[in-house]
Amino acid sequence: MSDFDKAAKGAKMDFAKDMSYGDYLGLDAILTAQHPLSDAHDEMLFIVQHQTSELWMRLAIHELQEARRVMLSGELKPAFKMLTRVARIFEQLNSAWDVLRTMTPSEYTAFRPSLGNSSGFQSHQYRLVEYLLGNRIGALMALHKHKPVAFEALSGELAQPSLYQVAIDVTCDRMGMAPLAGAPSDSDWQAVPAVQDMWQKVYQDPKAHWELYELAEKLVDLEDYFRRWRFNHVTTVERIIGFKRGTGGTSGVAYLRSMLEVELFPELWQVRGVL
Repeated sequence: MSDFDKAAKGAKMDFAKDMSYGDYLGLDAILTAQHPLSDAHDEMLFIVQHQTSELWMRLAIHELQEARRVMLSGELKPAFKMLTRVARIFEQLNSAWDVLRTMTPSEYTAFRPSLGNSSGFQSHQYRLVEYLLGNRIGALMALHKHKPVAFEALSGELAQPSLYQVAIDVTCDRMGMAPLAGAPSDSDWQAVPAVQDMWQKVYQDPKAHWELYELAEKLVDLEDYFRRWRFNHVTTVERIIGFKRGTGGTSGVAYLRSMLEVELFPELWQVRGVL
């Protein structure tokens, strides 16, 4: 008996009537979803990198929505696991930029015209992640009017409190405080003093507020990885296209740099300076 026969002994080999690995994962659809529009070798890298990023964001949305649900039900510990998972998802997304950075400006230029006006700026899943976390720029909804399913998902999200607002509400409730608004508005990402004061009370006495203290740190950890992803996005774009305008019409690097100044949970960052 060969080494292969010994190793594979007992393994099912006929899947004509049973579900296989590829069937379960829908690999036929996934692996045939890459359709380069040019003859450039590196266009496949560009497509796969963005498709895999969208898959990771799909999982991030799944985890964030469930984290919010369990927090609304009064449970924090299950949400901690989910928030940690989202942070690690963004660690994976960060690693994806390392692969894309192997592409040079010359290689990107060879297929860039094939993109037309398409751009990651139009990703409804990325926008949904931001809306979930509390960065809700309603004007950007216009980008998604041509996709009813995406538009409905974003509209539905705007009708709910963000995950950060839920975290603030839960913290207020457990500390016997009146409800506070803290999620950023469309144009103002400054810390809300009352919300910052709330978090300060948590950080000044972790033992008395341990679960809220842990919640705060899970949120900071998540945003830490999210901000690293934004930074790597900027440097990757600058490395490949310099300061050209983005394919979607934005100012490119200049726009991405402006987003580095946005803090999703500003009070959690600002409170560190007063402890």
